[in-house]
Amino acid sequence: MKGTKIGSVLLATVLLTGCIKEENYGQALLAGLTLVKAATLKESEVKKTARLSAVELDKKSKIASPSSAYSKRLARITAGLTNVDGLKLNYKVYLNKNVNAFAMPDGTVRVYSGLMDIMPDDQVLAVIGHEIGHVKLQHSYNQMKKQMLTSAAFQAASATSGSVGQISSSQLGALAYKAVNAKFSQTDELQADQYSLSFLRKKGKDPKSMLDVIYTFQKKLGSGGNFLSSHPTNAQRINAIKSKL
Repeated sequence: MKGTKIGSVLLATVLLTGCIKEENYGQALLAGLTLVKAATLKESEVKKTARLSAVELDKKSKIASPSSAYSKRLARITAGLTNVDGLKLNYKVYLNKNVNAFAMPDGTVRVYSGLMDIMPDDQVLAVIGHEIGHVKLQHSYNQMKKQMLTSAAFQAASATSGSVGQISSSQLGALAYKAVNAKFSQTDELQADQYSLSFLRKKGKDPKSMLDVIYTFQKKLGSGGNFLSSHPTNAQRINAIKSKL
């Protein structure tokens, strides 16, 4: 009902505003519909999109087999972590030399082999805690929601059927790629670091591992060029983490 009222007001505004040129009418209408969708978009719809998008990412990536050393190691690191604070998690290793990891609103967690190559188990777990933090604090949710609302494919599907299922596999893959590679804000990153400290403590692990993650990045990759150091800076992260240890 609330969404209907918002939509009526927005559409009425578009129809009654005589200063809108004919060629701009479609853009104004789309903007209005985007605002309506933002007000009514359900969390379950975002999570469903994340799940379907993760499937497409997996198809386009080289996944370590269950028998590989990477998969066995990740299974050992994440033993007992299939459900964290009510979030059901699923893990896979991407055989990719990039130093990266990510998590999505549906509980998808992917760790790149390049990251595992430069870190011991406790640091890999700290990174996983950081990524779970982005999900639990709804940073990943907001990123996916933003990508959905700015996607022409999602707008078209919403206008015709309202179903995410109408979006093609390639379009879902594009949504996922943009969401995964979007930069989190400085506040988001620092909050995810703090979540990881709490996560490690609850699991009986040394929270200093999150600090060691930053040091490893500095040693192996320098002060920039990786998914944890660019925004905020390593120095900001180190100071924030030390203040909580």
